[in-house]
Amino acid sequence: MTEAIPPKGTGPLGRREARVAWGLLFPTVFSVAMVILLPLLSIFWISFKPIGLADLRAPVPVVREQIRGRPEAPGDIATVEYRLRNSSRDTVIDAVTLSDRWPPGVTVTGDLPDGCSLTGPVEAGQEFFCNFGTIEGGYNDRFKIDVTLGQAFFDWGGDPEDSEPVVTGRADHVLTNGEFTLENFARLFDGSEFWQVFGVTVIYTVFGTIGALVVGLFAALLLNNDFRGKGVLRGLYLFPYVAPVIAVAFTWVTLFDPTSGSANELLIRMGLTEGGINFFGTRPLALIMVIVFEVWRYFPLSFLFILARLQSIDADMYEAADMDGASPFQKFWYLSLPMLLGILSVLFLLRFIWTFNKFDDIFLLTGGSAGTRTLTVDVYEQAFAISNIGAGAAVAVVVFCCLLVFSIFFFRFISREEGL
Repeated sequence: MTEAIPPKGTGPLGRREARVAWGLLFPTVFSVAMVILLPLLSIFWISFKPIGLADLRAPVPVVREQIRGRPEAPGDIATVEYRLRNSSRDTVIDAVTLSDRWPPGVTVTGDLPDGCSLTGPVEAGQEFFCNFGTIEGGYNDRFKIDVTLGQAFFDWGGDPEDSEPVVTGRADHVLTNGEFTLENFARLFDGSEFWQVFGVTVIYTVFGTIGALVVGLFAALLLNNDFRGKGVLRGLYLFPYVAPVIAVAFTWVTLFDPTSGSANELLIRMGLTEGGINFFGTRPLALIMVIVFEVWRYFPLSFLFILARLQSIDADMYEAADMDGASPFQKFWYLSLPMLLGILSVLFLLRFIWTFNKFDDIFLLTGGSAGTRTLTVDVYEQAFAISNIGAGAAVAVVVFCCLLVFSIFFFRFISREEGL
């Protein structure tokens, strides 16, 4: 009888190699996971909290010390001024204390503020301490202490402001406490505005993605043939994709300007219109224009992948089809297209996700006006335009959930049919 050979990778050597491989990959896997998971978890955390833009800064007591007066000799009078404020306009800070070590030779000649005391000898430098208790949101006050400077202060020769006062306090921060709410999502789904924005996002994504694939497919079929200047034309096709988005967006806005744009001037001279057309400011023309811009800018990516796949198809298949009298359309439909379904599916997935997340193109062209406001633009509007970080995070969570559902559907049904 022959001894059974264990499956590859299940023996002692295979297990040892697997441990070494995972050990080498762990730093990379951990780094990538942190880069992806930490921002994602923070967005989910913030989406369940009523956080405004000002709440991102933790409420802390802030103190500023200043010495007023120009003492030049022992016995001169100066004023020590402290300005204490609450960094938050709404949150209360408890147990606020201030401590500072004064330079030697400083003698108090006036009254100390309530809750403040001085300890230690004057010649060695006294310890100044204040207990303010609780300060309300928006608290901002200053108090002054009149002092006389002795010979020890001038012998010391330092700068009084070099000794920074230490201030402490305790506050409940809305960003880190354990209180959660569904208010952001309730406001998001309450009303028709969200569904209008969602519909615009779907239209923009679907037509932008399909348009980029169709134009890229057409360009790849065109340049799959041999003719003079093919290399130069390939380079020109890549220009929309590699050009800076700010430059091309500004060019489009200038080109289609309703008063001074070249496109409007051409239409007027051709007699197609009597006046300038506001391409990026009229519904639904603005949405059509941003979709056309999306197709124009990103079809080169589809073009490159599809062209590479076309050139890998065996030419003998087309020669046999020519001998059988197949038309160009029949060769494309029965030979080329089945070979391209795999790469077209992958491109559709990538372009759908990227277009659904697209922000800069629409923001630069229209700013989200004239019916072009998508979910990503809504994230910006909620978080920064109206300073509602929680609502912006809620919209971002909706975007993530939509793409997650689409990805699951794609890999569950579409990719299975295409053999991916």
